[in-house]
Order: sequence, then structure tokens, then C-alpha cells
Amino acid sequence: MPAFAPGRARHRLLAVAGALALAAGCGGGGRSGGSASAAGGASVSSSALKFRLVRVGTFDSPVDAVGAPGDRSRLFVVEQAGRIMVLKNRTKLTRPFLDIRGRVDSGGERGLLSLAFAPKYKSSGRFYVYFTGTNGDVRVQQFRRSANADVADPTSVRDVLRVPHSQFPNHNGGDLQFGRDGKLYVGIGDGGSENDPFRRGQSLGTLLAKLLRIDPKPGGGYSVPADNPFTHRSGARPEIWAYGLRNPYRLSFDRKTGDLTMGDVGQDTFEEIDFQKRGHGRGANYGWSIYEGFSRFRSGSAPGNVKPVLVTNHSAGNCAIIGGFAYHGTAYTFAKGVYFYADYCSGHIWALGRTSSGGYPSALVGEAGGIMLTGFGESDTHEILAVAQDGNLYRLVITKR
Repeated sequence: MPAFAPGRARHRLLAVAGALALAAGCGGGGRSGGSASAAGGASVSSSALKFRLVRVGTFDSPVDAVGAPGDRSRLFVVEQAGRIMVLKNRTKLTRPFLDIRGRVDSGGERGLLSLAFAPKYKSSGRFYVYFTGTNGDVRVQQFRRSANADVADPTSVRDVLRVPHSQFPNHNGGDLQFGRDGKLYVGIGDGGSENDPFRRGQSLGTLLAKLLRIDPKPGGGYSVPADNPFTHRSGARPEIWAYGLRNPYRLSFDRKTGDLTMGDVGQDTFEEIDFQKRGHGRGANYGWSIYEGFSRFRSGSAPGNVKPVLVTNHSAGNCAIIGGFAYHGTAYTFAKGVYFYADYCSGHIWALGRTSSGGYPSALVGEAGGIMLTGFGESDTHEILAVAQDGNLYRLVITKR
């Protein structure tokens, strides 16, 4: 399989040729270091936490792992080629939950990239998938589970959203997440090549390089929430919630606070993590391609540029920041509210916190021992999971040193 390195300039792909780097960019230390503080208060220093990875299943190029609301017995694992597999009561089922390989262009940065269950999935049975179609376009489709909860109904498919993306094969974005407001957020990249050649980052006339916010309709399609920021601006796409993003491959909402954290892939020098408290971020401009991280990338203006809370660069063997989740499980209460993220090449895993004074310290909590992590997931019980290039699904076990 070709290198999956979204966000790396093409001349840098040789550095990870033959590797699967789902959220490529550069790791290596945060804006500030030393300790991370959970939103609730307790300090977590780099010497206070460590982790280990416990394998819970093996799959074919897994890119996402999701627990369905109200379903404690199943975990759904997304495979890049176009299948969703089920781990039921810790046993992998042989029959896919969904198989859409015939509709998916998979390889490199493309494929079936994300899965999101409707907030009322237990009663509605609806879920949504994000993939690149056979012509390269970004697709979001809706399905329903069948009478057998282990299997989806393939005939229930409804188109929700299609974004043209056929010119270049990279910067597809790739994440779907429902917010606390019940709306579906869609992270889409700038359309690729490198250097944002069509200046899509700062253009409100395209859905590329954006975070979208839509309200899917049960019968297909979507409506635009009336409180979206650009619904009444001439020439702007009303689906846009935020802009100035290069390749928001992974984003997540804190299960307790509703805060939004995004890992946005950088060009050659910087990667960034963007953060917005719940109730904020409407119409936010994250700066690309006028800015990369904190640094100016090209001339021009980025009105109201929102700076990232953390920027990483190329150092210590890091190459690809992998966005994750804030921990809200029950197994490790000392880590409540701490956001965990990683680097693909080095296997470093960090904890990112928030201090009462508004700082965002980051602490290195360990290395994955040669395992190249390609993404994180979260179970319905709020435990953090990781998927890796070796095909394995892991549970993140957090301990104190």
C-alpha cells in the first residue's frame, strides 16, 4: 500500500515510503512542556504517568475504532479498504458489519476513514461513514443497522454529502463527529497537492479546508443549522463552521465538557492542535495557508486568526502527529480530562492538559515500543483505544509511575 501521509509535502513522502502514516506531520514537543493538567484540576507531570498497549484484536489496515451509544458489547473497527468489522464481547466476528469496498477508492490517503453513530443510535439505528469515492470525491453516507445488530442493512444507504476532490489524491481530511448539540461535524482537507495552490484555506466559497456543521436528514441529505456563522454571507458556503484548516484528519469532542480538539496536519515544518471551548469556535479562522502553526507561511491576511494551543516540529524522530481523545473512562480516574495524542514515527504518546490560567502544557508519557500508531478511538465506556500500522487494535492502559 502506498504511504498514507496526509499533510506532508510530496517531496517528503520518501521519508516514510511504504509506511501508513494517517495524519502525517511533525511531532516533537509542545508549545509548553513539563506537565499536563486535567480540566478538573489535578496535575499530571511527565514523571507521573506511563502507559502500555494491550492488544484486543487484529484487523486489516484499521483506521478508526468506535463504540456505539448504548451498546456496551460491541466495538466497531473501520478498515481503510471499506469494511467495518465488529468486536463483540472481545471476539472478532467474521461477518463485516458493513462492506462498501466497491464504492471506496482506497490506498495512500484515501479510503473509508471514519464512522459516526447518531446520538440516538439505539433507537434510530442510523450511522454515518466518511470515505473517498471511486472518483476521489469525499463522500458522507447514511446507513441503518438491520434487525440483527451485528450487521448493517446495505440497502438503507442514503447520500448525505459529496465534496468534489478528484484533482489531487491527498488532504482528504477524514473525520465525522457528532457534537453535544446533536449536529454532525465534518473535517475536510484543502484538496491537496501542497502549499494550498488554489488558496482554499481562506476561501469561504469552497467546502475544502473546512470544518463543516450539518444536520443530516433521516431520508438522506442534510439541512444547514440556522446558527451556522456564514448562512447569510454572500458567496460563502453556509455549511462552514470553521475554516483555515489544512487537513483536519482527526477531531474529537470532550465527552464531559463538549470542548472541541482538532489535530490539523502541517506542511513541512509545523503541526498543530486547535482547541475551542464548548460554545466557542463559531466562524473561527485557523489561519492556513497564511499561517502554519504560529509562523507565517505566505503573505496575505487571515482575519481573526485563531492560534493553535500546541505546535510541534520535526525533532527526535517525530514525523506525524496523531490526534486523540480526552480521557473520561472509569479505569484511571487520575487521568480524567487529559487529552492523549501521539506521533506515528517515534511512537511517542503525550498528555495534553489545560491549566486554570489558560495554559496548555504537554507531557511525554511514553513510547509505543516500535508500534506505529495510526489513530485513536474511544469505546462507549470512554476508554481510549489505538489502532496501528501492524493491524492491531490496542487498549491504552494508563498507570502512575
